[in-house]
Parts: sequence; C-alpha cells; structure tokens
Amino acid sequence: MGLPIVYLVDDEAVLREAMAWLLRSRRLLSEAYPSAEAFEAMLLSRLAQGRRWPNAPSALLLDVRMPGLSGLALFDRLQERGLLAALPVIFLTGHGDVPTAVAAVKRGAFDFVEKPFSDNALVDRIEQALAASRQVLEIQRTQDGVARAVADLTERERDVMQLVVEGRPNKLIADALGISVRTVEVHRARVFDKMAVRSAVELANLLRTH
Repeated sequence: MGLPIVYLVDDEAVLREAMAWLLRSRRLLSEAYPSAEAFEAMLLSRLAQGRRWPNAPSALLLDVRMPGLSGLALFDRLQERGLLAALPVIFLTGHGDVPTAVAAVKRGAFDFVEKPFSDNALVDRIEQALAASRQVLEIQRTQDGVARAVADLTERERDVMQLVVEGRPNKLIADALGISVRTVEVHRARVFDKMAVRSAVELANLLRTH
C-alpha cells in the first residue's frame, strides 16, 4: 500500500498553494487540481489502467462551487463509481454553501469545512479521513486476495470446498462426488493450503465475510 495522499480540487491558486504548504508541514503528500475537470481526467486515466484506485490511503478536499463542473457534480460522479469509501470527500465551503454541504454529508461525504477554517482542525479531520480510507483499502485487499485464491482452485477443489463449508464430513463428500475418501482428503488439504486456512470453520468465515 502506498503512502497516504490528499487530493485538493479548488479553483483558487492561493488556497491550493496554502493547503499544499500546510499538508507538507504535517508530512502529508498532496496533489492539487485547479478544476473538477482536471481531477476527473486524472481519475479516468488511472481507472483505465484496470486496477483498483485509489491504491493508497486517500482523501479529497473539494470546493463546492467552481466554474464548469462543480464540486457537487464531481461528488455525484465519484458516488456513482463507488469511490467514496476509499476516497473520503471533505467539502470546502463558503458560508452560503453550508446547507448544501450538510446535505452532501448525509449522502456520503465525509465532512465539510467552512472557509476560513482552522488549519489544525482541518488537518486532524483529513487524517481521520485517511485512516478511514486505509481501513477500506485493507478490506478490499483482503477481498481481492480471497478472490484470487478461489480462482486458483481447480473445479474439483471448489466442489470439495463447497461441501466442506456446508459441514459435511469427508465420507459424505466422497459419496456426493463419487470419489474416494483419500482423494477428498488430498483436495481438502490443497484447498486449506491455497486459501491459507487451518480449519473448515476458518474457511467458512473467510468466505462468508468476503
């Protein structure tokens, strides 16, 4: 997993520069974009590579109002792509946009911060968003690992695994599949090895939660 990174999308150059400095002072990496369109272009480019994105703990500071594509419109597109859990969004708002930001939080945004904001309070909230992102990415990584392990099983091993998870003993598995008990034992051992588990209960729990 890569180093945490904060994405900042705001059309005000002064704010982008100030935020980049603030984040550096707290040893946080950042990438700044002058528009929602510029950020979305980066996003589409990385998604086109066919891998999960983000692949490092991430948070997005997003201005509500910008020329062209608004922050809210970008938020909606991120929500449609199912990215809000791994990329928590903190809206930067003016006073008049607070009700809009509150509504966005109810729809899945991580939080909103009203300009002018407290530097320390904002960075503390960013770090909380990065921690939430890390948790989601760790779950996704585990899920991906389980999916790869299942894909590596042979068809017969999957058959045996399904019956093991159902709680059937080796003798009944052998009868159901028309193979010997010894063959079931061999397949069972291979399933446990490939799925990195030590018991049928552990295997069932792994598949149930992922």
